[in-house]
Amino acid sequence: MKDFGRSALLFVAIGLALYAGVYWWAERLQYATGRSNPLFKIETATRTDYDWVILDASHAMPLDFDDINALMERETGLRILNLASQGSGPLYNRFVLENFLRRHRAKHLLYVVDSFAFRSPEWNEDRFSDAKLLRRTPLKWTIARSLFNYSRHEGVTFLAVIDYVTGFSKINNRERFQRDQWDGEAQFERVYRPSSSLLQKRIEYLYPPLASSDLPFRYLAKFADIIALAQQNGMQVMLIEMPLPAEFSKARPQDREFSDAIGLLVSDRGLAFQDLDGVLPDPHYYFDTDHLNRTGVTEFFERYLKAILLSPAAPNSLLTPE
Repeated sequence: MKDFGRSALLFVAIGLALYAGVYWWAERLQYATGRSNPLFKIETATRTDYDWVILDASHAMPLDFDDINALMERETGLRILNLASQGSGPLYNRFVLENFLRRHRAKHLLYVVDSFAFRSPEWNEDRFSDAKLLRRTPLKWTIARSLFNYSRHEGVTFLAVIDYVTGFSKINNRERFQRDQWDGEAQFERVYRPSSSLLQKRIEYLYPPLASSDLPFRYLAKFADIIALAQQNGMQVMLIEMPLPAEFSKARPQDREFSDAIGLLVSDRGLAFQDLDGVLPDPHYYFDTDHLNRTGVTEFFERYLKAILLSPAAPNSLLTPE
């Protein structure tokens, strides 16, 4: 019986050692293939201080495709870190900003307001347990502790903590040798050909019926937390809406009550807000239904974003493009 017990313990020890070795290898490998994960960007950032940090879901991601971020830094002389990530709402973006501010500082926060990200837990609590995000997130005690706190107080499933700490998604990543980039980056040079069926599917995906009418305001409170956190850390906050094709803007639901709440937040918190939704309505500026392609990003930067970055608007201002 004792021999069986020792054999069992030896078997378990060997298994754990093998798991630890594979975990260590997977963790090291992500530093060779990492790219778009916002927490990976923070961990591998070469600077401590930045002029601008950008937060959003996917609409701001093309600003970091290929060489665009380097071009913007070169044209403005500013240090810019884009932490936007696909499908990320205010709750996950607050988590990202908290982790950024542990070891870094920035003068300004550019937050791209996407109304869909305020409508569902899919873009908020559920993002924390997304295997695609977890498998590319560096293993750090501070991130684990923060994730645990979010599971206790913010409705994030504890399974996300278990997955992150054990490295389950990281070890079982079938794309471990591939560069971590959103599929959209491979389409950056593409020009979108309008399709009513694709547009309808996209709108239905981003704007399903609300499970509860108070959801947008629940996430608006998380968004207000981001503003407060940024201002407490000396950051000037600028809000913008990214350009969208005319057909997409017309098709998405309009929520006047939510828009008024955003306006009130701008006024109360002393923010600047610029609605650039309609400045590039033509579909040739986009690679799909609602994301800027290289031509669109270049045009947007030269005509609008460059001036915003160089001369942030005064607080308490709701601006319209010229």
